[in-house]
Amino acid sequence: QVQLVESGGGLVQAGGSLRLSCAASGRTSSMGWFRQAPGKEREFVAAISWSGGSTYYADSVKDRFTISRDTAKNTGYLQMNSLKPEDTAVYYCAARGSIFGRESRVYTGPGEYTYWGQGTQVTVSS
Repeated sequence: QVQLVESGGGLVQAGGSLRLSCAASGRTSSMGWFRQAPGKEREFVAAISWSGGSTYYADSVKDRFTISRDTAKNTGYLQMNSLKPEDTAVYYCAARGSIFGRESRVYTGPGEYTYWGQGTQVTVSS
């Protein structure tokens, strides 16, 4: 029902920054970002509540990445600073359906999300 369109991925040197965007075609509840490197399991990166009032980060990106959203525009963002080679992965935007309402909670499990973006490649060179 809802499509998520990501943008902002690319190639950057270690220490650089990228900002990912995720535009939703309709209303959603809370949102999150995940990533998957070749040969590895999909892992949680960051999550944000419906209003943006609550956020949560994986330890590996805490203090470097910032998740945000513009609820009125149905758009989420992931600002990535001080990028490291180990951040290299395909990044996926995810959202829970609006049926869950205006959630104040955040979710870290992939199975908790309803919609997924197509993924955008982030490559960090050293």
